Amino acid sequence: MSELDTIAVVMEGPGQLALRRVELQPLAAADVVVDVDWSGISTGTERLLWSGRMPNFPGMGYPLVPGYESVGEVVDAGPEALSRVGERVFVPGSAGFKDVRGLFGGAARRLVVPSTRAVTLDDHLREQGVLVALAATAHHALAGGTLPDLIIGHGVLGRLLARLALVLGERPPTVWETNAARQAGACGYPVLHPEADANRAYRVICDASGDPDILDAAMPRLARGGEIVLAGFYDRPLSFAFPPAFLREARIRVAAEWAPPDLAATLALIHDGRLSLDGLITHRLGAQAADQAYSAAFNDSTCLKMVLDWRGCA
Repeated sequence: MSELDTIAVVMEGPGQLALRRVELQPLAAADVVVDVDWSGISTGTERLLWSGRMPNFPGMGYPLVPGYESVGEVVDAGPEALSRVGERVFVPGSAGFKDVRGLFGGAARRLVVPSTRAVTLDDHLREQGVLVALAATAHHALAGGTLPDLIIGHGVLGRLLARLALVLGERPPTVWETNAARQAGACGYPVLHPEADANRAYRVICDASGDPDILDAAMPRLARGGEIVLAGFYDRPLSFAFPPAFLREARIRVAAEWAPPDLAATLALIHDGRLSLDGLITHRLGAQAADQAYSAAFNDSTCLKMVLDWRGCA
């Protein structure tokens, strides 16, 4: 495979996905070339890209290479980064394409990225390394304030939030999940259907569901002066009934994507064995079956995290 092109997942437009060759940018002095072994599919941002509901961020448009959860090996580098050849790295996406947009840009067999964007990983993580961006996002949501005593949603982000809350705090949080298929798999914390939970005095509620109607469900469960943290990604405007918020003097905080200190802290917790990524990757397919993989990731409620295996692609 030439360093000038690679095979990639390309979203040609809403609902249009192809696996095809794309051109790569030339290698700059401080760039590295990463041969990707595994990449994860995000059921948040990538679903919005697929459906055409993604808000108009700078650089947004089609055709584009999705994905921001890639793990591979540095196989070449510019003269300023040659020492990194042979490292196992995590890459949170790439803009190194000539003929397609790289707003995210991680779902490809080969990536050209600045060396600073290739984060060294422990070799033992292997495919689990695709989860470190989501784990760092969970850390960012928690690091901004008091740890939550209620987490809404038991998908991958909700599970990572709960696991981190256990690591960083003294008491296990409660997790809400309405989908029976996702209520199993808790590690030291209770998972309840909201209707089975009588608590109406949570200090901090962290939403990982991405449900734009969540505020009206969460607000009546908040203690006076409590906080709701929005850690999901929402494709519609959020609104809420004012009286419950007024009575509780509620606060709302929006958690954005992870920052470098979150990633460093998360990797340290993983390295020390305090944060486990076990049981979060439920589905795996070769990249040649990208159509099938994206369909399962978006439509199968038993699929927590789908991983594309690129090792069979030339």
